[in-house]
Order: sequence, then structure tokens, then C-alpha cells
Amino acid sequence: MTQYTVLIGGKAGDGILQAGKVIGSLFAGLGYHVYLSVDYPSLIRGGHNFCIIRIATKPVGAFNTTIDILLALDQQTITLHEKKLNPGGIIIYNSDTVTTDGEGIAIEPLLRRHNGRPIMGNTAMIGALCGVAGLPWSRISPVLASQFQKETELNLAIAQDSCLSVTPRLSVPADTTMRYPFFSGNEWIGLGLLAGGLDAYIAYPMTPSSGILHFFAQIAEETGILVYHPESEIAVILMAEGCAYAGKRAAVGTSGGGFCLMTEALSCAGQAEIPLVIVLAQRAGPSTGMPTYNAQTDLLFACYAGHGEFPRYLVAPATASEAYRFSAQALHIAWKYQIPSIILSDKTFSEGYYTADSIPDIISDIIPDSPQIPYSRPYERYAAGEWGISPLIHPPCTGEVVKVNSYTHDTKGISSEEPRDAIAGAAKRQMKSDALAKETDTREAVCTSGSPDSETALICWGSTRGVVNEVADALGLRIISPVVLFPFPKKTYLKAIHGVTRFILIEESATGQLQTLLLKEGFTITETILSSDGRPFPVESLLERVREIIHGQ
Repeated sequence: MTQYTVLIGGKAGDGILQAGKVIGSLFAGLGYHVYLSVDYPSLIRGGHNFCIIRIATKPVGAFNTTIDILLALDQQTITLHEKKLNPGGIIIYNSDTVTTDGEGIAIEPLLRRHNGRPIMGNTAMIGALCGVAGLPWSRISPVLASQFQKETELNLAIAQDSCLSVTPRLSVPADTTMRYPFFSGNEWIGLGLLAGGLDAYIAYPMTPSSGILHFFAQIAEETGILVYHPESEIAVILMAEGCAYAGKRAAVGTSGGGFCLMTEALSCAGQAEIPLVIVLAQRAGPSTGMPTYNAQTDLLFACYAGHGEFPRYLVAPATASEAYRFSAQALHIAWKYQIPSIILSDKTFSEGYYTADSIPDIISDIIPDSPQIPYSRPYERYAAGEWGISPLIHPPCTGEVVKVNSYTHDTKGISSEEPRDAIAGAAKRQMKSDALAKETDTREAVCTSGSPDSETALICWGSTRGVVNEVADALGLRIISPVVLFPFPKKTYLKAIHGVTRFILIEESATGQLQTLLLKEGFTITETILSSDGRPFPVESLLERVREIIHGQ
């Protein structure tokens, strides 16, 4: 596999993420698979921000500890990352502010020549990268032009000046006939929700889910969906439930603290049978914790949040295509069964950027139309139909009263404390749970890869699968990674572990929450590799830890 790892660093306000996205999009447009990871403190200005962009000839979803090209907009980037350079690695730096060896670019004079703004220093660094990589300007200029949404000609002029001023040191092959779609995990989730028929997205900004709100705000006019930012997370979920009552497919996005505030309304959706999708993007806690860093510590919370017993659907996509597919599926399931669906992401996946080979045809290939259940007159909102699913209509409906009730109720939706109505409601919810478990326990619910004959399996979920894939390939191990986590796909998981005698769980938590879930289902874990530092596993360090376990060191 041909691959390169680029790191660009600077201060908050230097446009580091935007520069990283342009670099990633550039190489995706040149026929490469790309993975981008962003690291930043919870500061508006100052601090140190950096992006790692991994470019390869096959799909990648993790970063290496070492780097090939270092782009330094400030001296701190050199101090923190110079030691990560591979032998023969290249440093490209702003010679106005940085002292080191490598390819220096005098950014301030360059910008003055073109009447550019200071933020365009990152454009100069991108141009220098292209020049050092030996990429012909005739090939890269059309791709770059598609990335600069504002002041396109000025940015291109700065990038070209910088590109032609450096010495080519590499010869990176480029294929402009192959272009891979390149989006953040948040954007892949958003695209999947759109494919599933989303009508409204409602959210209060909370890292790392905010990117979905920004994405939908940008395309609201084009798509015709309602995008709204209320005053609190409580208002968010109640407004979404109101949209669902009116017949609009709604989704909300939040992180752990916001999800805490939503749990009472989550239970309301469970009792009132209101279809709802919640995107829960995890970050390091408890409480505020490290709001811009990663964790996989809300799995059990998502499985059991809310008071009382009611069905829910929980998925944790690990790739761009899974985020697209299962986000659409989550919306479909929510409306078919009239239940909450939760899409469980995390900082690494939500704010990372990924290429995908292709986008599946969600509407025709994956998501069948939800059947319209006929209703009798007078309308009974909670009449128990097949699998406990009631006929669902929305106001205004001539001659009918459409009730919704979070109290225990009878089939008409009238509040009741009679034992028979409580028993009937519980039985109805259990029928839904049983039907949901049967429908979602499919081959796609558990991803298996790696060596199918290995008796040692690496167990993972969510964003860690990217790095686990590379470790398993290097060591000839099997990978078992549940995507559907609730209701747990027991039959499919049982088939996936056939022949495995050793199970190594890899999770970014201190307790191993997937292990707890597996034990509840009757499955065991042999060893665990856990991390709670807020940073994703680099390939090399995880490879070494798995080796130590396998060889008993």
C-alpha cells in the first residue's frame, strides 16, 4: 500500500481544520483514500490545533504515530511534532515565525504580493505541500478550485505562487479520473438521514455533534428541510416530538450532557409511541470532562436511558458507508415501530473525515417504504395491531381526534390507571421489542473482517474499528464488530464468533462497556485493551499492545 501521513499544526484561528479538509479533499480528488483526524483544545483562540491527514491507496480509518510531511504555521508545531517525523521526512514551515530545517515559506511577503488576508497563510502551506509532493499545477488547480468556496481566484493565485516557489522532493502519483466522496462522520450521518426521508433537524450546538447542525443549516434551502436551533436540549427533543406528532420525520443531535437533559422526553416518546431519531456523539466525561476529546463511555447509558421499560433501536456505525446506511435505517425503524432510534457516534468518528468507495442506494436497495396501517373509525391511536404497532395518522384529519399521551392510557389515548390498561401497554411494548429484535438481527448487524479462520478475535465497536482493521491485518486475526447494539443481534453474533477461542475487547473506556453488554447476552471476553486518555489509538501503539497479549508478555 502506498501511503503518506501529513500533519498540519498551528493556533486556534489559523484555520487548521479547514486547511486539513482542503488537503484531504485534494487527495481524494486525486484518486486516494483519505482519513483525517483533528485535535484541538476547548478554546476559541490560542492553544495548539493540528490535523493528521492519512493518504493511501486503500481505505484507511486510523492514523499512524509517525508522519511523512509536517506543515508548521508556528514554532509550537515543531516543538510538539518534529520528533514524529519518519527518516527522510519533510518539514514545510512559515519562515516568518518558525525556525527549523526544511522547506521555508515566507508567508507574510507572499500574502502582501496578492493582497491576501492572514488566514490565507494556510492556503500558502497547501500550495507548498503540492509543490513538494511533485504534483503538477495543471492537475491540482481544478481540484483546489472546487474547495475554495470564497475568493477562489485569490486563493488559487496564492497556492500557485507557493507551489512554484518550493523544490519538489517527492513524486506522488495522481489519478484525476477517480474521485472519492470525502465527508466528516457527522456529514455522512446527515446524508444518511436525508436518504431516509428526514423532514426536520433540531439541535442545540454541543461538541462533537454540532457539525450535523452546521451541515443541515448550509443545505436547508436546497433540501427544504426544517433546521432549528432552540434555547436548550430539553426544547430540542420536545420540539422534535411535536414535529413527529404532526407527521414530520425529525432527528436531533447532542452529546452526553445534552442527552442527560433529554431522557425524560425520551421516556415520553417510549410511552406515547412517538417516532424519533437521536444522534448521540460521545465525548470524554463525566460532566464537562474533556469536551473536545474522545470516549466510548455512553454505550450503556444509551441502551438503558429513561425511566420505565420501552423498546429502542441503537446503532453505532464505524465507517462512512455504515453511517449513511444505518442512519437511514434508524429513521425507518423509528417510524415503522413508532419508537426512539439512537445513532451512537463519538468525537473521533463525528469530527473525523472519511472517503467512501460508493454510496448505496438507500431508498430502493435498503429501506422499504413503511406500510400504512389501515385504521378504523372512530380512530384509536393506540389500538394494538400486528407486532404491537398501532395505526398512525397525523392532524389535521377530518372528523378524527388524534391524541398522544405520555400517561398510561387505553387504546383511545385516554389516561388510565386501570391494571388491565397497564398490562396491555406493557404487552404491546414487548411485542414491538420482540419484532424489532427479530427484524434487526441480520448479517449487516455485525461486521466481520480480518482472517476468518483465526481463533483469536478482536472485538470492537464504533470508531475503533478503523485502527483495529489494520492491527488484525498485520497479525492475521479476526475482527468482530457489532453495529446494531440494541436490541443486541444475538444470533448473528453467535455465528460470527464460531471457532473463536480468544476474545480481545478494544474500547476507549475505563470499564469495557461492550463487555458488560456481551456478558448480559451470555458472551464472554478473554482480555481487554482499554484507554481513557481521550485520544484514539494510533496504529503502532495498538499493534504493540495486541502483540503483548497474544505472546503473553
